[in-house]
Amino acid sequence: MELAEIRTYPVKSAKGILRPSARVLPWGLEGDRRWGVVDPLGELIWVGEHPRLLSVSAAETPDGGLRLSAKGMGDLEVPPATGGTIRMGCSNLDRAVLAHADAHEWFTRLLGRPARLIWLDEPGPRTGTGEYGGLWDGPLHLVSRSSLQRLDDWIAEGAMERREHPPGPLDIARFRPNAVIDGAEPFAEDAWTSVRIGGIDFRVSESCDRCAATIWDPATQERGKEPLRTLAEHRRWDGKTWFGIRLVPRNLGELRVGDDVRPG
Repeated sequence: MELAEIRTYPVKSAKGILRPSARVLPWGLEGDRRWGVVDPLGELIWVGEHPRLLSVSAAETPDGGLRLSAKGMGDLEVPPATGGTIRMGCSNLDRAVLAHADAHEWFTRLLGRPARLIWLDEPGPRTGTGEYGGLWDGPLHLVSRSSLQRLDDWIAEGAMERREHPPGPLDIARFRPNAVIDGAEPFAEDAWTSVRIGGIDFRVSESCDRCAATIWDPATQERGKEPLRTLAEHRRWDGKTWFGIRLVPRNLGELRVGDDVRPG
């Protein structure tokens, strides 16, 4: 098995970036989800209600800012966040730093509702006590190409049974993984308790339950029934549907595409 892809998401719920390598820090991959979009009360704006977030491309700039773009919107250079703080409505995050006012206006126009861009200057507070056995509870999200292929097969089989036109393969971006592996048996990751990727050891903290955000096509922002309909038929227990696993690091270092993947 090998690490086939590494993805980070500079802005939570926006498009991801494929990377050849990434540093593993206590709270996750470097540059991953350090920015987010909230309402004026500090509540995270959920992509399931505002799928246009999926259309946003965000790239980090050398000075620590962002470059934002989206269809129908002018590009925006956002300087490093040095504004005041906003009290967050998340149970595991007390506060965040407000970005430049131009970014608030940009996201407000994009979404058609008041929005604020925030930056996590101290990513540690969003983590917990490390109860899962890693350094922090900010896990890295791993999915398997073979598991996605099996899911695609189930979806196609179900469509044929319902005499529907079979859809094309799902974009793995629907699941917003940080690490994509290749070469495992479908859903072998369900049984893992630990895994070593390259020179970094991880403990499996939990399986990943999937929310309705996955039914939005990240390329078109159109809503469908998959993958939740099929996951509910084949991958439902404890009242939830499951795909992928979450990891927490036991040591730090750098992941590289092509690294060996060895379950514990």
